[in-house]
Amino acid sequence: MEPKTLIIIGAGRVAAKHVKAARALKDKMKLIAVVDTNAEAAERLIEASKLTYSAEIKVYSDYEAAIKELKPDMAAITLPSGLHFKVATFALNNNCNILLEKPMTMSSAESHALYDLSKENGLKIAMGHIYRYFPLVKLIKDDIAAGKVGDITHGTITVRWGHDQAYYDQAAWRGTWKSDGGAMMNQTIHAIDLLIWLMNSDAVEATALIAKRSHNIEAEDTGMAVLRLQSGALAQIEGTTSTSPSEQMACFNILGTKGSIELGLHNKRPFLSIKNESGKSLNMSYISRQLKDGGIKSFTYALNPHTAIYNDLCDKLVKGGEPTADAKAGYTSVDNMLGIYKSALLKETVTLPLKDNFSTVEMEEYKF
Repeated sequence: MEPKTLIIIGAGRVAAKHVKAARALKDKMKLIAVVDTNAEAAERLIEASKLTYSAEIKVYSDYEAAIKELKPDMAAITLPSGLHFKVATFALNNNCNILLEKPMTMSSAESHALYDLSKENGLKIAMGHIYRYFPLVKLIKDDIAAGKVGDITHGTITVRWGHDQAYYDQAAWRGTWKSDGGAMMNQTIHAIDLLIWLMNSDAVEATALIAKRSHNIEAEDTGMAVLRLQSGALAQIEGTTSTSPSEQMACFNILGTKGSIELGLHNKRPFLSIKNESGKSLNMSYISRQLKDGGIKSFTYALNPHTAIYNDLCDKLVKGGEPTADAKAGYTSVDNMLGIYKSALLKETVTLPLKDNFSTVEMEEYKF
């Protein structure tokens, strides 16, 4: 079959990962355009792509013109979060499937609207929730759902993804309530999505505190929350950018009556500890199963999870079905995250899913 055509809207830092995926999946997808109001940024991205057909890739400053003229199968939206809803709505209304970076939107109503629109138009949304695509994650998900870890008592996330002030200063929208959010919305939402997905139960309550400890930004650089799940299990969340940039880490723990699971990244290096109820390590068993099911290629996807996201999306466009991180994952993670913010703002426990619309703009009232 002909490769699926792709345009990238936004030539910022994360766009390079999308280009790398296009290079790795050249038999399944073809990048045909880069859209950015800064033509030089788009041209630099194409030049650095190392794609054999890079001379054929077009540059647009207007995403509407690119979508209308090229009619791509997929559009990757790598813009500031505050622009996601507007651009994604246009793409979905013009017969274009999308890969949308996190968070889906900055309000609960907008995220639900995108979900509804994708269903009405028969199109797919793949979310950039990269942790769902890491090796072993699907095996762990299936085993938890099958009861092999027993009843889940609780889970924890620790995301210490340090950034200096220069990271926020490089773009005016970074760290703002309207366009970005803080450490919880930006750096920690991947982990929140994965933990709740793995624990196999929806969140029904959120209790949270946020703080601004070391950065000159509008939003928080440190947050802590507890989610109560429908199953009765608790999920504890810590997210911060106030730690050292040279010691970035994300760690997940899930504890059940028949075992425990710990996985994470430290300075881009993965670590893993899976044990049964007697404390015996099951690490090699899981690694062997992953090799049998997906081969060594499934481990190489960890080097650039966007490759796995696109591989999954292209397959679902051909064979049917929903992406692993689909539109529902997008709005659920936004609901959970905005519930955390609302709890911090109101200084009380909030019921999930949110019944009324809430957006990050409302957090401008928050007094640190």
